[in-house]
Amino acid sequence: MIRAPLAVAAALAAASLAAQQPAAAAAANAPKSAAGAPNLPDKPFETWRPRRPKDEKDYKVAKWGPRGLPSPGYAFRAAKVLPVTAAPILDGVVLTKDGLIEAVGAAKDVVIPAGYEVVDCGDAVIVPGLVEMHCHIASESFDLNDTVHPTNPEFRTLDLISMEHDQIRAARAGGISTALYIPGSGSNMGGFGTLTKTWARSPEEALVRFPGSLKIAQAGNPERGSGDLGTDMMGMSEGIRMTLLDGKRYWEAMLLHEQGKGSKPAFDPTLELISGLFRHEYLVSVHTQIYQVVLQTLQMLRQEMGLWTVVVHGEFDAYRLSGNAYDTGMAVAAGPRNYHFDRATSQFLGLMQTWHDGGKYYSWRDPVAGLGRDGIGVNTDSPVVPQEQLTVQAAIGVRLGLPHEVALRALTINNARFAGIDHRVGSLERGKDADLGIWSGDPIDPRSHVHVMVVSGQICYRRDPSRPVW
Repeated sequence: MIRAPLAVAAALAAASLAAQQPAAAAAANAPKSAAGAPNLPDKPFETWRPRRPKDEKDYKVAKWGPRGLPSPGYAFRAAKVLPVTAAPILDGVVLTKDGLIEAVGAAKDVVIPAGYEVVDCGDAVIVPGLVEMHCHIASESFDLNDTVHPTNPEFRTLDLISMEHDQIRAARAGGISTALYIPGSGSNMGGFGTLTKTWARSPEEALVRFPGSLKIAQAGNPERGSGDLGTDMMGMSEGIRMTLLDGKRYWEAMLLHEQGKGSKPAFDPTLELISGLFRHEYLVSVHTQIYQVVLQTLQMLRQEMGLWTVVVHGEFDAYRLSGNAYDTGMAVAAGPRNYHFDRATSQFLGLMQTWHDGGKYYSWRDPVAGLGRDGIGVNTDSPVVPQEQLTVQAAIGVRLGLPHEVALRALTINNARFAGIDHRVGSLERGKDADLGIWSGDPIDPRSHVHVMVVSGQICYRRDPSRPVW
């Protein structure tokens, strides 16, 4: 148990909250016209995914993992609860049972059922389990740059996941509850990744969704030699396009069959998975960076192919496309590099801030919109940056100008929405998965640490109390 006088803790939390909560929540997406101010959009960013199924039962290709697995009844009480999609709660309680959140609210308003164990978290802060968009450490071996051809859609990470090894234990200790575990970038199309919890009794119980995404890498790493063809920019793009078009034709034939207008195409397991991309059941997560390559991603994958597209690098000067990304609904989970040295001004720019703000960094042309509060995520590309340092990535973003509230969303609900799993994770709401991080303080403060980690309603990590605070 973590104990401290809750009244004192709540007062301290209120003072901290007042310092951190200017009108950011209301103004995060309001346009500003003052010279040098962010050029934020009029409307919140929305990921482009018009063909999304209504709910999990309507998915035809993707498979969802189980929910509502048995877990004890707990009442977690803390000085501050941050639901993310609702206002902070001082002296709050989160009720969980059988893997799900049953209630979130002020302690005075929440009735704790008989038999529930009260976990007094004292002056701690409860936040949702963090969501990682770019992970390579959900198996004990994180070298996933396997390559046979320039495009390898037949590869998948689903069979590699294991729950108990050093990297994934460290992820839990760092507050991460859900990770998009994807192949590496040795080839232009590394294969299909898996959305998984970082703790469960088995990999089958840990499954959130397979496929989680198709991993595509444009330029950069694949140019070092991927397979036997296409190691230049034109060749790589053509290889990606040809593979996706095969899947699109398969999807179109399957749609005609479902409408009673044609025969069912011969089952092809690889094309079946690619067809799910065109059904918008899962995304393409794209390792793409620098202006020209991100522009190619936007034009070919999002506009030409009509795919649900999320950038999971977006580094160097790619932020200059923030207005285009906003207009086309292409989200950006920035990282692992979080800064760019602008040679024109001899300044270091925070990449999450530049994607968020947009226009103020375009002094050489008309201002464009930034992605605003809802279009920015953050990632580690673990183990490039250790998985447990996801919050440090967000802290760097804040240090370089990203609003604090946006950084917290980038760790939680934004990444969950980008991955299409926000109905399950990313915020503390009744009916969502009981994934909680109980922190010693603000999770974006690098001095804070996780006291207790809860995944799917089970306490799966407790910090050794004998460890030094910092």
